[in-house]
Amino acid sequence: MEAGNLFRFIPLNQPPQRRHLHSPSFSSFPRTVTVNASLSSQGESGYRGPKPRKEWIADWVSNNDDLVRSVPIYVGGFSLLAVLFNRTVSGIAPVADASSSQSRADLLTLGLAVTNILNGLVWLSIRPKSISVVNPNGVECQTIASDLPDFVISELLWAWNSLSDVTCCRSLVIVYDGKCILQIGFAAASFSNGSDPLAVDTNKLIEGSLYQGVLKSASQSYLANLSLYPGKSELPFLPSNTQAVILQPLGDEGIAIIGGDTIRGFTSSDQAWITLIGEKLDSTLTKVI
Repeated sequence: MEAGNLFRFIPLNQPPQRRHLHSPSFSSFPRTVTVNASLSSQGESGYRGPKPRKEWIADWVSNNDDLVRSVPIYVGGFSLLAVLFNRTVSGIAPVADASSSQSRADLLTLGLAVTNILNGLVWLSIRPKSISVVNPNGVECQTIASDLPDFVISELLWAWNSLSDVTCCRSLVIVYDGKCILQIGFAAASFSNGSDPLAVDTNKLIEGSLYQGVLKSASQSYLANLSLYPGKSELPFLPSNTQAVILQPLGDEGIAIIGGDTIRGFTSSDQAWITLIGEKLDSTLTKVI
């Protein structure tokens, strides 16, 4: 059977955008919420659980980063001036005398003051690299295996909508039973035609160390900064500037590749949630593939 019969290509008119949890796309899923009337009538006073605690010191330091980094310079400079002033008004000879305990104490204090000043200069020169969201360099695509039942397609699209709405996910590829059944979001442009997405070479992917390592460990692999991993070459179908990738095994038969637009953009909660989504998808796909 030709590859063209296995997949159907559906172009997207709009780029996938992040939406809030109250996005209309979730309106088709009915939800029932039960509220205790006695608690609702009490308002906020009825809540007796733990309340979030504010870290005043941490918040102040975060909001005054430049000032905090400069504190050692001010302390060292003030200490240096204090030692010189004390030396001047105390009537001690300005020349240091090794036999004098005062001179030895002054030299030790001067060394500590200079150390503080140098430490402050280091703090000001070394700053954490700012992390920002990037726009993927690629084309939008939505390729789904044509031989899947409608309820499986709906679940795959639900997984994509959920991930793209509440995480930094911008690309999703699912390979199961040796076939690419879903490629959605942003993908690298094809070499032959820049407006078409680059198809997933499942044979090459399955033979790669990333795929084999994830299936062997049967656990999620998080590449928080994809540019630092040599295995990036095994994922040519993702946009070239993909920042982070999660490789989630789907049982023993497949893998979900989730590309993000932010370095270390997937939180620990996101990772745990993606693991549950992977288990749900594996349970569904096992029934039909």
